[in-house]
Amino acid sequence: MLADTDTDKLSSALSQITGGTPDYFEDDFTLLDLSGLSVKPAPGTIDWPALISLFKKHRLHPVAVRNAPASLEEEIRSHGLSIDTVDQSKQFELTPPPSPEIPDVPVAEPAVVETTMSMTNAMVVDTPVRAGQRVYARDSDLILMAVVNPGGEVIADGSIHVYAPLRGRALAGASGNTQARIFSLSMEAELVSIAGVYRTFDEELSATVAGKPAQIRLNSDRLDITPISLK
Repeated sequence: MLADTDTDKLSSALSQITGGTPDYFEDDFTLLDLSGLSVKPAPGTIDWPALISLFKKHRLHPVAVRNAPASLEEEIRSHGLSIDTVDQSKQFELTPPPSPEIPDVPVAEPAVVETTMSMTNAMVVDTPVRAGQRVYARDSDLILMAVVNPGGEVIADGSIHVYAPLRGRALAGASGNTQARIFSLSMEAELVSIAGVYRTFDEELSATVAGKPAQIRLNSDRLDITPISLK
């Protein structure tokens, strides 16, 4: 959790933790937990661009904010961060080296759509997933028949099948299933994850899979993306 939002203090703490090693965090995703602040922050008192830039400088990528006052939610979202309101007993986490000055690392997004499956092994969604929406298939696979737009997030404890363009975030095997996979008829994802192993696409995908049918699977500690032949 954050004990302070002063960028100079945070920079010093991060430098001490990493020992000056530039790839210490290896582009991990992080959540900013405000519960450690001694004073409840008011709107406009946190320099979000500077805070985000500082973490990115140390190869940590903020994706969400936890324990934020309701008065800050609008400005937090305006800087591309999510509000962590998901039941943490069902949330999966990545844990970088612990420190009182930096947060643990789960991934979260506004819980707009969340579904619990009890009778079937797959949840089917026929409508597009819009920016800011989350669809969570608990204890099941997730089948999407429409586009996942940029800024949308789809999560499943099993595999994810997108019979349309995947342009947002897809997180399969959320409960730790390393055999889960992600499939899409048009691979254009912003972020993908299987069983907590993440990959972003700051660089363009290879021509063999970009915008084409492809699948993603976990291979040891890395994600492999391979084309799907429809012939």
